[in-house]
Amino acid sequence: MDYRQYRKLKSEGGIFRFCGGIESITDGHTLWVRGDDLTIPVSLEKTKCFLLPKYEGEGIPEPPEQIRWNRVSTLTEGVKVYISGQIKMQNNRLNFTTTKETPLIVIFYSCPEAELTSQIIRAARTHNEYWNSLTPVSLFIGALSLVYIAASLLNRPAFRMNVISALVAVFIPILPIIPPGLLLTTIYRRMTWHARKYKANWDLANLPLNCSGSGVLTDKPAPLSSRYAIKAYIIKAFAWLILLLGVSLNFFFIIFIISLLGGV
Repeated sequence: MDYRQYRKLKSEGGIFRFCGGIESITDGHTLWVRGDDLTIPVSLEKTKCFLLPKYEGEGIPEPPEQIRWNRVSTLTEGVKVYISGQIKMQNNRLNFTTTKETPLIVIFYSCPEAELTSQIIRAARTHNEYWNSLTPVSLFIGALSLVYIAASLLNRPAFRMNVISALVAVFIPILPIIPPGLLLTTIYRRMTWHARKYKANWDLANLPLNCSGSGVLTDKPAPLSSRYAIKAYIIKAFAWLILLLGVSLNFFFIIFIISLLGGV
């Protein structure tokens, strides 16, 4: 968007995207963003804002961090901003604002503008999709329950295998990170890192309006997109096999140790 387009909007508004730098914050929640020839207000109230971590290299960056709109005031002047959403008349001026139908997207970033799309797509490939705030609590409760079961059956010889099974199950969450299978877990993590890299490249290659080798824009997937996908899935499959091997090795090792202790 440029100044001429902004002036032509008048009161009808529309859906646009805009890149610029932070100029100032007024009214506690109005962010003023400066572009090449236009400064436009952005209402941050009820808006989800994201901070794209600084990243250099060919790997997978950290995922974008969601920040509250009132934390934006701590960002320094000149930080780059990407805005996408509804422009409408508010307080006698046109500004970006969140609506129920069109939530506003605000991303703060430090990479070159030409690399913004690729950086966001790469960052969307998160490092851990299964760990959340409830995971440590559930693991702790499960471990206590299994220890209680083992302790209650410890003096009953007929349930010796139940005691061993409960004790082994306590160690299941940490099986990938203890010797001797730790080496295989390290290899697994390295291979999944490469698989995420190929998946990110696959996402980028399948973007609409890719630039073909001749420099012509096209809406067809890039020729290498299928290769990225195949490599990603093959590496991921081998990575899971290696992890399973490491977990199995640790599993039988723990059973062996517990059996020795039980026989003493």
